[in-house]
Amino acid sequence: MRWCPVRGRGLRCGVSARGRPALSPARLALVSILQFGEGLLDRQAAEAVRARIDWKYALGLELTDVGFDYSVLSEFRDRLIAGSLEQSLLDTILERAGTAGLLRAGGRQRTDSTHVLMAMRTMNRLEQVHETVRAALNALAAAAPDWLLAQAESGWFERYEVRVEDYRLPKNKAERIQLGHEIGADGNGVLRAVYSPAAPGLLRNIPAVQTLRHVWIQQYVTIDDQLRWRTPDEQPPGMIRQISPYDGDARSGTKRDSHWDGYKVHLTEACDTDAPHLIAVPGGTWGHRFGRRTNLPAGR
Repeated sequence: MRWCPVRGRGLRCGVSARGRPALSPARLALVSILQFGEGLLDRQAAEAVRARIDWKYALGLELTDVGFDYSVLSEFRDRLIAGSLEQSLLDTILERAGTAGLLRAGGRQRTDSTHVLMAMRTMNRLEQVHETVRAALNALAAAAPDWLLAQAESGWFERYEVRVEDYRLPKNKAERIQLGHEIGADGNGVLRAVYSPAAPGLLRNIPAVQTLRHVWIQQYVTIDDQLRWRTPDEQPPGMIRQISPYDGDARSGTKRDSHWDGYKVHLTEACDTDAPHLIAVPGGTWGHRFGRRTNLPAGR
C-alpha cells in the first residue's frame, strides 16, 4: 500500500511536543516491522529507507527522501517500551485490518504457542543463590548504605563483591553442597537483619529483598534449626519457581523436547483461504502470571 496503515494515533504520546519536528511514529513502526521481517540491523534498516525503492513505496516516501540516522530506531523502541505503547500499536493495526475486511468474525483461526528466552544467561542453583544475595546487598547498599554497614556480617562484602561464575565454584559435590549451605546462611542473615523490628520498614519492600525471600523459601528448608538445600523433589514446580534474581517473571519451561528459561507466548492466526493470514497475540504466560487478551473479532 502507498501510505502507512497506522498514522500515529495512540503513538503520539511517545513523541515529544518540544524541539524540532519528530519523524512520524507510524512510519517508524512500519520500518521496525520491515526491519524485523528481513532481519536487518539498525544501520541496514536506515540504509534501506534511504536507498531501496520498495521500502520508500511502502513508507509513502518520495524517491529523493534522504531517510534518517539509524540511532532514531533504537530511540523509537525505547519510547515505545517506556510508554507501554506496543499494545496500542497492535490494536490499531488489527482495528484497521478489521475495517478493511481482513479480519472477520467467525473466520478460521488456529492457535499455537512458542517460547521466548529471557535476556539473562541461565544459572545453576549455586550461581542463582549467590547472585540473589549479591543483588539484595547491592540494592540495600543503594537504599540504606549506613544501615547495611552497621548490619553486615564478616565476609559479606568479600564474598559478594563480584559476580560468581560456575568455573570458579568447587567441582566436588560435597564442597558445592557445603558452599550452598554457607550462602544460605548468609541469605538468612540478610533477611533477619531486614525483617528485624529495628530495621527501616521500607527495606522490606525492595524488590531484590523480596526476591531473596522467595528464592530462599524455594531453595532451602530449615529442620531443627538446621538450614539445608531442598532436594529436587522438595522444590516447587517450574511454573512458579524463580530462576533469576534479575528477572522475577522468568520461569523454566518444557514443551516436548524443548527446554528453555524465559516465557511462553500464545499466538492466534487468522487463516481464511481468501484473505491474508494475520497473527495476533491473544495471551502469554509471563512467569507465574497468565494474562489473556482477545484481539480478533468476536464470534469465533
